[in-house]
Amino acid sequence: MKTYAGIPEELNDYERAKIVLLPIGYDGTSTWGKGADMGPHAFLEASENMELYDIETDTEPYKMGIHRAEMDTHFAHPSAMVEVVHREVLKHLKNGKFPTVFGGEHSISIPCIRAFKEHYGSLTVLQIDAHADLRPSYEGTPYNHACAVAEAVNTTNLIQVGIRSMDISEVEYMKRENVFFAHEIQDSRDWIDRVIEKCEGNVYITIDLDAFDPSIMPSTGTPEPGGLQWYETLELLKKVCAEKKVVGFDIVELCPNEQNKAPDFLAAKLYYKLLAYLQEKIK
Repeated sequence: MKTYAGIPEELNDYERAKIVLLPIGYDGTSTWGKGADMGPHAFLEASENMELYDIETDTEPYKMGIHRAEMDTHFAHPSAMVEVVHREVLKHLKNGKFPTVFGGEHSISIPCIRAFKEHYGSLTVLQIDAHADLRPSYEGTPYNHACAVAEAVNTTNLIQVGIRSMDISEVEYMKRENVFFAHEIQDSRDWIDRVIEKCEGNVYITIDLDAFDPSIMPSTGTPEPGGLQWYETLELLKKVCAEKKVVGFDIVELCPNEQNKAPDFLAAKLYYKLLAYLQEKIK
């Protein structure tokens, strides 16, 4: 019998699995393209049709065991989402699991980062994104998708990569020395090494899929031209996972389009590549 992503049922068992996958279909605060709440479903559907042997690493990461956790994602208010997701992620951390999250809009990263910071004490957050997401509050709440790392910039070592869209009000909150704007890294040969140098201690990775160029990832709520490409992103992730202590990650903002399944598959492949890069360190 099989469960999801072609993974045998016994490898979905919570006690045996090293990895927990939390699909959080929440889209309560997005301000333009809606549909991120359907992202986890599209991601899981694409995963069902993905080969589970990773050519690059010559491994089958799913054999570590991946437990798909279930949770209610119908929240009355963004603050309710934050409370529930924070509690859920912290529970799995305390149980010795390696939590991974697939959204959903980027606001779900707020409670995830908060839980990892609480559990580990010190934390580097590596944000791969088109948008700065540094507004302290937006449309009446600090838990808006535009505020995804506003808390993290004050509580963690926040590194921002691929940024190419922001409001002028966010400039005052940005730690410029930790920001790798998209236009600056296009002609740089050492930008990945410089990102790695900035990552300290425990590292949490948050990936907004609009970090990718719309030519390969058009299925996001706010696509921005001039984004990252597939292999340069993998090069960054592979190096971070090899050289640093990555303790968890989330992938967010997939807004699926029934007429184009390729972005869904990219998201599924990205998730699996991260597991492939991390499997030597996931205990």
